[in-house]
Amino acid sequence: MYGGSNVNQGLSNGVTAVSRRSRAKQHGRSVKELAVSCRKVLQPCQHHAGSMASKTQVGFIGLGNMGNPMAKNLIKHGYPVLATDVFPESCKELQELGAQILDTPADVADKADRIITMLPSSPNVVEVYTGPNGILKMPCFTKSSFFFILILSGGVGAATSGKLTFMVGGPEEEFNAAKELLSCMGANVVYCGQVGTGQAAKICNNMLLAIGMIGTAETMNLGIRLGLDPKLLAKILNMSSGRCWSSDTYNPVPGVMEGVPSGNNYQGGFGTTLMAKDLGLAQNTATNTKTPVPLGSLAHQIYRMMCARGYANKDFSSVFQYLREDEGQ
Repeated sequence: MYGGSNVNQGLSNGVTAVSRRSRAKQHGRSVKELAVSCRKVLQPCQHHAGSMASKTQVGFIGLGNMGNPMAKNLIKHGYPVLATDVFPESCKELQELGAQILDTPADVADKADRIITMLPSSPNVVEVYTGPNGILKMPCFTKSSFFFILILSGGVGAATSGKLTFMVGGPEEEFNAAKELLSCMGANVVYCGQVGTGQAAKICNNMLLAIGMIGTAETMNLGIRLGLDPKLLAKILNMSSGRCWSSDTYNPVPGVMEGVPSGNNYQGGFGTTLMAKDLGLAQNTATNTKTPVPLGSLAHQIYRMMCARGYANKDFSSVFQYLREDEGQ
């Protein structure tokens, strides 16, 4: 989700924002990736029949691999959803579930009480908010509006099951009300502090995730070359001190686990190009804060090389396939 006191703040991937909206004054505010905008101060919503959930119009912009299941979960919780996407075919499923499909972000902003945007990149965010048909073209954001930058973690599976983790940065006094809405899409909603702290947490998490995935891929590859059965090796790792999320939940070796990208030719999941981008952000912030991150830097180099070698659109766990290919196997 996107958020911030101005349009240039926090425009990074995987961000969510909650904003208060009013038609009383015509002053603009802006946000980024996943955003919720409101005409009045957020009040806690009860998710039962006849509650605020059934009255609050929620706009959703960006119905890709993550946005689509997230919007579906809002509908399941009784929220009327107003949706739009640059690719109209992405809206069909939601329309069948009862969502109202609109043509532009400005149309969504005109009718919605809260807006959620789930977009792939910062340029997309800027366009959705400040473009000719952007959210900020509508005279509905006031100086009293507020935004949360909400970083999400968990991937498509968690988005579908409503078990995402949201790391929230924004005004603490409005957090509990925003949490009501976010809880429809996630199992964990964590307040990190003011605007920007959510992104900081996500950058740190994804740097560790990349390092762990590369380490797991290298370990599994070495074990296979030493004659170990990959399923047996994974079982041993997961009973030992080497256990990690990449070994027990998202194993990168085809055939070891079901329901993960490695079992589907690395399709779906979290793209290599997105991991490379997040590692680039981590590298930049490490440089700016004079923080040594040697393993993070190496991970960034590896994922950049993978993008150049045709892995950009594959899940980031395809680093195992990349290592095997690199050694001629």
